[in-house]
Amino acid sequence: MEIELQARHLDMNPSLRDYVNKKVGRLDRYLPDIKAIRVDLDHGMRRTKGEIYTAQITTWVDSTILRAEEMDHDLFAAIDMAADKLHRQVERYKGRRLDRWHDHTKPLGEPGVSLEVAEAEEIAAVDEAGHVVRRKRYSVFPMSEAEAIEQLNLLGHDFFLFMNADNGHVNVVYRRKDGNYGLIQPVVA
Repeated sequence: MEIELQARHLDMNPSLRDYVNKKVGRLDRYLPDIKAIRVDLDHGMRRTKGEIYTAQITTWVDSTILRAEEMDHDLFAAIDMAADKLHRQVERYKGRRLDRWHDHTKPLGEPGVSLEVAEAEEIAAVDEAGHVVRRKRYSVFPMSEAEAIEQLNLLGHDFFLFMNADNGHVNVVYRRKDGNYGLIQPVVA
């Protein structure tokens, strides 16, 4: 497992690097399938909160992405909270994966399916009123609607883009206000 560490607006000293490796390196014990971990640390000023540190930890496990982000006035507290949140996500992911295994259905990341996890690539555009200000390139993987809903819940997002394994089309699953889920299936006109 490789740990990629990036710091913005703060100095990366060896003690900070060791602390992050110690906190995040423990995840390998709980889930040995982790391919890579990326830790982004940021320091900045917020209008409402003042001086604040942000710790974001992203992990890639088979075709699943787990992400946790926390903010605090203390850098080490932000790292601790993000690592704890990610640990809870790993436990939930393992539980769901074991439930599938016991139900004799196909588990996530079955060895027969060759899926290559590619890191999401961000491209920033010019900030103008009414124009695109941010673009993301994102690898989609074939999965069922149930797996997409699971991925949506693991990431904590409101929507998730995926390739539907049933029909080979790119679909979007989203969380509705009533707690249910919706599926957007584009049709070429």
